Amino acid sequence: MITVLLVDDDALMRAGLRAVISSDDGLEVVGEAADGREAVARAPRLAPDVVLMDVRMPELDGIAATRELLAVAPHAKVLVLTTFEEDEYVFGALAAGAAGFVLKRTRPEDLLAAIRTVADGDALLSPAVTRRVVERVVDRSAGAPRDDGERLAQLTPRERDVLDLVARGLTNREVAAALVVEESTVKTHVKRVLAKLGLRDRVQAVIYAYEHGLVRPGE
Repeated sequence: MITVLLVDDDALMRAGLRAVISSDDGLEVVGEAADGREAVARAPRLAPDVVLMDVRMPELDGIAATRELLAVAPHAKVLVLTTFEEDEYVFGALAAGAAGFVLKRTRPEDLLAAIRTVADGDALLSPAVTRRVVERVVDRSAGAPRDDGERLAQLTPRERDVLDLVARGLTNREVAAALVVEESTVKTHVKRVLAKLGLRDRVQAVIYAYEHGLVRPGE
């Protein structure tokens, strides 16, 4: 059972989300919060697997709440759910440690899939958001890859292969197919890559790969 905490200042939106999530026997809403401050206070006790976090809220907005919530409930995965897709929200959420970013116009079945994806340890970004992340990274690095040879040298050749494919946007299943291995093996490699490079999740792995010139746009 995957447990979910709903965080949104709109009571009607929370009711709708609860109805959608309750339609899936494998998901359970364990609590709700009407603002970021309440979410941070309730997360340690409720210990949700996934937090559906709105962005624009009173008291404490979703980006600040994500950062504070993960400090007190580091096991949780935050899935940012918003009507906005401007860069400041995308990058603010990712920098705060969010594992995913989806829009409120997402279809119910896709939202349920998104919850399962982040609960399983995968980061979730729509193709449009991924492209924006890559473009921002490229602009920031100005084509000059950062040197991090010492940490990269810790990776085995297979771990480098996995990082390369993850950075190109492949899912664990797609990476497994490309390398002709079990999906569980890929998950193990991804965890080791993140640990060796000191990264939180796949989003950071993608950014890292582009910042360090391991993958270039268009490849």
